[in-house]
Parts: sequence; C-alpha cells; structure tokens
Amino acid sequence: MPTHQIDTQRFSAVLFDLDGVVTDTAKVHADCWKRMFDAFLSHRAAIMDVPFQPFDMEADYLRYVDGRPRYQGVEAFLDSRGIKLPYGVPGDLPDRNTICGLGNRKNTLLKEALARGGVTVYPDALNLLDFLQRRSVRTAVVSSSKNCAAILKAANLDDRFEVRVDGESAARLGLTGKPAPDTFLKAAELLGVAPPLCVILEDAISGVEAGRAGGFGLVVGVDRKGDGAELLGHGADLVVGNLQELLSGKRDDLRPMRSPGKDRDR
Repeated sequence: MPTHQIDTQRFSAVLFDLDGVVTDTAKVHADCWKRMFDAFLSHRAAIMDVPFQPFDMEADYLRYVDGRPRYQGVEAFLDSRGIKLPYGVPGDLPDRNTICGLGNRKNTLLKEALARGGVTVYPDALNLLDFLQRRSVRTAVVSSSKNCAAILKAANLDDRFEVRVDGESAARLGLTGKPAPDTFLKAAELLGVAPPLCVILEDAISGVEAGRAGGFGLVVGVDRKGDGAELLGHGADLVVGNLQELLSGKRDDLRPMRSPGKDRDR
C-alpha cells in the first residue's frame, strides 16, 4: 500500500514555520501578546473613560497577530480597534506608546517567559526532520520572529536546518513579512530550489496565505489550534493535525482539500 508521506521524488525541500509547527512556543507568544495589549487597552480605557475590551486570544490573535512580524501585528490589531499610534522607531523603549514601543514591550515579556523555562519541541516535527534528512530533502526554517535563533538554540535545533530566514534577516534584507511570500521565497532561493518543488508547513493563516501567494508546490496547514477550516480557506492545500500524518496512512489523503468555492489561482 502506498505510504502517506511527502513525495520526495516530486519535492526537493520543505520549509518549516517555527512557532506552533516545530516548537510549542505559539501559546507563549499568544500569552505575551495578551498581557501586553490588555495592559495597554485597560490603561487607555481608563484615561478615555470608555469600556475596556480585552484582547481576544482566539479571534484577535489568529486574525491580526499570529505569524506576522511583530510591528505589523501591533499595527494590524490596533487598526482593527480604530486606534492610531505613531509608528516610532525599532529602538523605542518598551514604555513608549508607539507601534514599535508596544512591539518591544511584547518582546520583553517573551524573553522573560523563555528565560523561565525551556522550549518544548513537537516530537512529530523531529520525526519528520529525521525522515527528510534520511532522504536528502533540503530543509529551512522560516519565521517572523526575531527570537528565532534563540529559540532554536534553546531547543537544541540550531543545526537541524540548512537555512534560517527569520525576523532579523528579513529586516536586514528588507523583506516584507507574512502574509507576503518574500521570506519563503528567500529561503527557497538560498536552498537553490524552485518554489514549485518546495513544501510549506504552516500553522498560521498569514503563513498559508504567504505559501499560496508564492506559488509553492504544496502548502500544508498544521492544525494545532483547532483552526483547520480557516487554514484551508486561506490557502492550505491540505491540513494535518499532527505532522506524523505525513509519515503514515494512505497517499490519497494527500490530495488537496479545499473549502467550497475556493480556487488556488484566484
């Protein structure tokens, strides 16, 4: 019986998102976003004498923040609430009420959280990396996080990927973050593999949108948060709840699963 696995005769590279796909750090990120935004929104509500509407860990995080570069996430969420702040500069201190200041405030919280405990790696991600390595399939990690290198080191994964394109390198190279495909395209370029020969593994809506926009051969949504339908609706060819599903079962399960009315070429 044919195996349910990434077709290594067809695909030459797999590009992994980090948070929520390889490492169990997505919840840490979400908690830090909520703490930062709730403190800001509560203070603003008190000053302006308006009701306090907290940051929603599901709707707001998934729609505006998840997978985006930090400052873009701040701006997208504030725009959704009709809140305008000066952009500021990346060097703004965390106590500044600017887009960059709020983003840096969140990053401070994240670094404190990472310092308190180790980084958990998903076993299914390690199994898939081992599988790909045995078959000489190229690998890259593509993350919006400027903490990507620190997370990989803490998780003892800093030697598992041939290429890393993250928030730091995106800023240095002037790449637009997800949902634009630029960072995935740069990773494919550095590997020397054309996008149609690459597989994208993403747990974020903005990430599957980026994979779809980049013309990649297969965009796999990784549903660790119960948002599989949204991942399909925003560009995933198929959704798995666990990367182990790419290593067992029937090949028929790898046929693209699209939500009704969605067309990849739209």
